[in-house]
Parts: sequence; C-alpha cells; structure tokens
Amino acid sequence: MNVQDWRNWVDEIEATPLDGLLDKASPEIRAALGRSLDRKELTAEEGLALYTAERDDLRAMVKCADVARAQDVGNEVTYVVNRNINFTNICFVGCQFCGFKRQRWESDAYDHADEVILRKVAEARERGATEVCMQGGINPDMPAFKYRDVLIAIKTEFPDIHVHAFSPMEIMYGAKRVRMDYPEYIGMLRDHGLGSIPGTAAEILDDSVREILSHKKVDVATWVEIITSAHALGVPTTSTVMYGHIESPRHVVNHLGILRDIQKQTHGFTEFVPLRFIHQNTVLFRKGLVSPPPMGVLDFQMYAFSRLFLRGQIDNLQTSWVKLGVEMAALTLKAGCNDFSGTLMEESITEQAGGESGEFVPVDLIEEKARDMGRVAVERSTTYQKLYGRRAPNGARPIQSAPLQASGHACGGSGCG
Repeated sequence: MNVQDWRNWVDEIEATPLDGLLDKASPEIRAALGRSLDRKELTAEEGLALYTAERDDLRAMVKCADVARAQDVGNEVTYVVNRNINFTNICFVGCQFCGFKRQRWESDAYDHADEVILRKVAEARERGATEVCMQGGINPDMPAFKYRDVLIAIKTEFPDIHVHAFSPMEIMYGAKRVRMDYPEYIGMLRDHGLGSIPGTAAEILDDSVREILSHKKVDVATWVEIITSAHALGVPTTSTVMYGHIESPRHVVNHLGILRDIQKQTHGFTEFVPLRFIHQNTVLFRKGLVSPPPMGVLDFQMYAFSRLFLRGQIDNLQTSWVKLGVEMAALTLKAGCNDFSGTLMEESITEQAGGESGEFVPVDLIEEKARDMGRVAVERSTTYQKLYGRRAPNGARPIQSAPLQASGHACGGSGCG
C-alpha cells in the first residue's frame, strides 16, 4: 500500500463509529481495548495481543488509540523548534544498525571545536530554536571533561537555550572517563546547563538483543540506572524504542513495560518516541540479518499499541517524520500521536543509514499537516510547556551552512533517537 492507500484506510477508520469497529474485533482484543479505554493498566499479555493485532483488530486498536489520545491530551499537535548538533562522528562502539560512525583516520571523520558548535547554536537561535539536541559518537580521544566543557561554552553565550544532550551511552562513557558515579556526573552536567537527556541508546531493552545490535553498548541495567539517576536529580529524559529489526513482539512489549515501570517510580519521562529501524546502509542489512517490513502495518501497530499500553503514565507520544516521512507521520496523528517532533534544521544519521525523509520540516508544513488531520499545531518547549502565540522567526528555515556528514542525528524534537 502507498501513502494514499493508508490515508484512505485511516479516514475510513475515523469515519466508522467506535462501537462498529469494536464489534468486528476479536473477543480478546475487544476486552483489552475496553480495559484501556476504562484507564486500566494493560498486562503484558494484553499488550502482546494488541501489538500483533491485524485487520479488524488493528482497525479497532487504531480507533481506540485516537480516542484515548483525545481524552488524555486533547486535539493540539505539539512541536518544538530545534536544531540537531552532532559534534563528532568518531566512534569506537561499532553498532550494527549505524551508518553514521567513522574511525578517526577516515577522510570524512570530524570532531567539532567549540567555536563550530557555538556557530551552529547561534544559527539555530537566529531561526527561532528554543532547543539544541546534541549527541555524538563515542570518541576515545575526546578530553575527559568534554561534555561539561561544551555545556559551559554554550550556556555562557546562550543562557536561554535548552540543551537536550548526551545519551545514556555518552553519560556512561563520560562518567568513566572522569571516575565519577552516575549521580555525581549527571549532577555536574545539570549544574553546568544540561536541561534534559535523550532516552536513546535504548534500542530494545533486552541484553540478548543488545549483544547482537552492539555488544559494546550500555547494558539494560546501566541504561536504567542512568535514566533513573537523572530523574532523581530533576533532569527529565525522553524514552524511545527502535523497532523493525531483529526484535520479537515480546521484546517490544517487555521494553515498554520497563519504561512504564520507571515512569511509575520517577515521573521523569517527558514523552515516548518509537523509532523505526532504517536499514539500507547498515551492517545488519548487509549481513542479511534483517528484512524490515514495508511501511504501514508495523508502524500503526507500534503507535496505537504504545498509546494504549503507556496510558496513564506517559501522555506524550511523538511521531517521527525522520523515520516515516512527513506524510506517513501525519497519519499517525490519527493513531495515538500528539506530537510532531521538531523542525530539526539538520538531520543526517538517519539519511546515512538509508532514510529519505530529509533534514528539515518548516513550521508551516507542520501546521499544514496538523490541519490536514483535523488538528491544530502548537509550538512547545522541550518539557511540553505550550508556547501559545509564539512564532519562530523566518519560519524556522533550514540551515545550509554545514556539510551533510557533519550534521544531525536521528533526533525527533526533544526525543533524539
């Protein structure tokens, strides 16, 4: 099915009364959907049934996710005006799903000096950005206090910009470099201007899967420890999942269960961001280990299931135009999503992995797509404060000053992925 076919499919669901769709669903799915609509927490088995729903069951789930979204957060579609800044693509980790990392001797490897980073922040501010989202490769040659020092440089010159930065993998590496425990290290970064942390490096929170994806990467227990330490220190984070590779449906359900349990304890997640695996230029694909399904069914399963399974804990569900393309991302606004991510201005990691959705979405286009889905777009801050009446100068135009390989990350709004 092409995008128009999916548009017709979504429109048909929207036009059909809820009871009519529930009547056609299987008893198991109808019962789970009823419990979610009654704001009862779904079990893992109910979640698994929903995540694997097809045909009439999937239609009913998408309708219920849209109903739940309207009840939980209303009809406004939020977005953030932001810029991604990847200060280095030098990395020794070797994730099998990454097409971005370089060895330091490769011709297109880079490690930006502070003055380059500050110029990028200045350009972002000129175009109305309230946030910069920063992540980079794990560079073995970086100075021990690099993350702290880049925060100091940015906040000294741009005290009002929100810095959303440093994945749990970067936090782990940075803390080890300076021999600090995680609370002490995160507290230091917070005190020097870190506003929030992207809940990336999550991929799938199962160590057997992670061993295949990237055996050097942060393990599940450490990821959870870093995230919960940040929350305890008053540093909010996003939450993510990467789907559509080697994981099973059970892995996905268990992953969301971990996130839901964390949120119950800390209330520190601002949003949940499902991120489709972009496969074309990755080692996993070249080795023949993955054969991702076409765009459509899996994405609607993921977004609708996420809204219902996380209901009552994580209210904000962010779509990813970087991964899905703008048109498909707009359709997910009728499957439980209430946030359209960010303008980004630059985005290259997904493109280097084989994505084709570009580096920038202007505010005008976000507003147009929200209207097309019968909704109203509203700018927000990183932490979801709605900025009514604000209009980014120049319509948050794209930035052309940096070469493609020196920019961007697969970041959605305040949910880098």
